[in-house]
Amino acid sequence: MKTDLSPRLRMALYGLMCFLLIPFVFPTWWMVTSSIKPISDIFAFPPQLIPQNYDWTTYSKVFELQPFVQQYWNSAYIAAVVTIGTMVVSSMAGYAFARIRFPYADTIFMIVLLGLLIPSEVTIVPLFQMFLKAGMVNTHWPLILVPIFGAPSVFATFVMRQFFVTLPAELEEAARVDGLGRFKIFRKIALPLAKPALASVAIFTFLHSWNLFLEPIVFLSSADKFTLPQALTQYTDAYGGPMWNIQLAAATLTALPVLIVFIIAQKQFVEGLAHTGLKG
Repeated sequence: MKTDLSPRLRMALYGLMCFLLIPFVFPTWWMVTSSIKPISDIFAFPPQLIPQNYDWTTYSKVFELQPFVQQYWNSAYIAAVVTIGTMVVSSMAGYAFARIRFPYADTIFMIVLLGLLIPSEVTIVPLFQMFLKAGMVNTHWPLILVPIFGAPSVFATFVMRQFFVTLPAELEEAARVDGLGRFKIFRKIALPLAKPALASVAIFTFLHSWNLFLEPIVFLSSADKFTLPQALTQYTDAYGGPMWNIQLAAATLTALPVLIVFIIAQKQFVEGLAHTGLKG
């Protein structure tokens, strides 16, 4: 039953929501406005919410000091490959754990979930040694293989399993009567129904890969192979101090795809999680 709020209560709720938005909106506003301020104005007190002096050359310097276009492409294609690979691996693994009965399935799934409890800082050294022996250091292969087959994919597998568990068994029984095998049932019935869960996995994986920071620092050493989070740390002066306005300009350009993906796909992300059974 829908309850009509009085105008006064409605205005109070709007005011409360606007107040609660401040901790989320202010850092983004400060980043964008400070990217066009002179360095002397960035840390001025009291802070200037609206810049009084504008310096748009910071954005051109972002591309002059670093191969920023190449670094942007590196982050984009790595995030795309990781997203597609994770969707493929997690959907098949999630379906297997949810619908295929094999010995110790629940035990193996619990062991897989333990990957979520192990910090990446713990495994980064053995992973570095492994990729070093394979000759893959200073390449993008570690940034692609680790997220697809490592801990980030575990969460995606969990999300997909939770969705496939909720599918009615009658769908598979009807498909078997029609002569479909296990793989065709997965491809033609289960996978099309899993679009909401796949959407949430895709969004989560893309954002995680785009913001990846530790692995690029460990595995990459050439500027033309850097991803954007690592590239942001390279905007320093001759003494090694950060060039704040240029860093913030680069950070603004880096955050644009994340903000666009969130604004466009936030509804699909929430609906996907709601359909996976994570809500209850």
